[in-house]
Amino acid sequence: MTTTELTHPALAPTGLDTLDLRNRFAVAPMSRISATPDGTPTEQMAEYYRAYAAGGFGLIITEGIYPDATHSQGYFNQPGLVTEEHIAGWRAVVDAVHAEGSPIVAQLMHAGAISQGNERGFETIGPSAVAPRGQMMVDYGGVGGAWGAPREMTAADIEQVIAGFVTAARNARAAGFDGVEIHGANGYLLDQFLTDYTNERTDEYGGSVENRIRLTVRVLHAIREELGDFPVGVRLSQTKVNDFVYRWPGGEDDARIIFSALRDASYLHIASEGRNFLETATLASGTTVTKLAREVSGRPVIANGGMHNLPQAADVLNGGHADVLSLGTGALANPDLPRRVETGSELAAFDHEMLHPMANLDSTAAWRERVGE
Repeated sequence: MTTTELTHPALAPTGLDTLDLRNRFAVAPMSRISATPDGTPTEQMAEYYRAYAAGGFGLIITEGIYPDATHSQGYFNQPGLVTEEHIAGWRAVVDAVHAEGSPIVAQLMHAGAISQGNERGFETIGPSAVAPRGQMMVDYGGVGGAWGAPREMTAADIEQVIAGFVTAARNARAAGFDGVEIHGANGYLLDQFLTDYTNERTDEYGGSVENRIRLTVRVLHAIREELGDFPVGVRLSQTKVNDFVYRWPGGEDDARIIFSALRDASYLHIASEGRNFLETATLASGTTVTKLAREVSGRPVIANGGMHNLPQAADVLNGGHADVLSLGTGALANPDLPRRVETGSELAAFDHEMLHPMANLDSTAAWRERVGE
């Protein structure tokens, strides 16, 4: 694909809370399982993130980072924000990105029931003792086969999870990050509370949508109380890594409740609704889930899903569907995508071989060497 449109709307600067973005292209969070076994970021990771900043991206959001050493880790070699070593490792990443002129946000992710690899061998926990749908992801270190049922979380577990997010956010600020993003999407713990079939609770965290979004809201407010004006975004999705067809059962009514509850977020990041965004993100009323998020929450919204399709990306911005665009595979194939758009250069197509035999940085580096990039 080529573009000769040098005034693409994504090249315009914007802001997210206190963050000044040189353009509206953001790197989406992508798990790269390339930290050390104890969760410390590496020099290779610093170079990986630095390349996106050097390539002109206005914002970089990290891969999911586990926030506590008890139950949150989802994958072997996933990075954490728990120890002093983790903080020091991320500080090197942040410094490398800042040197190239981009802000970077730490995504905090508790895997909950879909943890499939951790160094401590802990039991999995979730809102209810319901086995997740689908199969473990082999590319991310899973052994294959179905997930087991988690232990249903107690009130004490819930308080411990909230405390872990707060501590990790504090550690992110200490490492120099420009903000944090609460991962409430894609089937991980906070999304497990929001999802009707994984949440069978009868307490204040179960039943109605207002109750099922409550834990995400509490995490947001707890971080806000601890860190004040430090930017705190929230990522949401209907689809999941283990369930591509799920939609909020109440449709627009559910969406309005969810977005209204999160008005204190710095921004909302709506995870992938599919490659053809304007079709698959459309609600029954004709509006899109991201446009509704902007209207109801009053907050900036990041849209995700096929945004390397430049005409579609322009339609999303010009149509008022989002303020910023996050790119996953498009960024992976084109770490310099904003520079290419500026000059009208051809975009490289994503090759799934970049994620095999494992979805880590070694596989991507090997692929680039094979194709001569």
